[in-house]
Amino acid sequence: QVQLVESGGGLVQAGGSLTLSCAASGRTFSSYAMGWFRQAPGKEREFVAAITWSGGSTYNVDSVKGRFTISRDNAKNTVYLQMNSLKPEDTAVYYCAASTVVGAFALRRVTGYDYWGQGTQVTVSS
Repeated sequence: QVQLVESGGGLVQAGGSLTLSCAASGRTFSSYAMGWFRQAPGKEREFVAAITWSGGSTYNVDSVKGRFTISRDNAKNTVYLQMNSLKPEDTAVYYCAASTVVGAFALRRVTGYDYWGQGTQVTVSS
């Protein structure tokens, strides 16, 4: 069982930066791949980024490549999403999630994750 709590969301102007954090409970955090998803009003939840349990591999959706970076600190049971050059279209509720599956294909899918946080709102003004 893993409990996830996101933080770091807020209101920022276009071009600005935010860093989201996701703190996980439990002693097995390092055995999970972690992902970030987002959901805008009226839209489906979409994949943003994922990182393997060791941090050795990361995956991003094309729309955030070069702007967002996912990382993790297994000693702190925390995964991060550094977001730079934010755009109004990045506005959404951001969720972190934990997965026991392997493989880039599975980690890009909502169904590939076992545990979810409650989400944190990110609003980018133009």
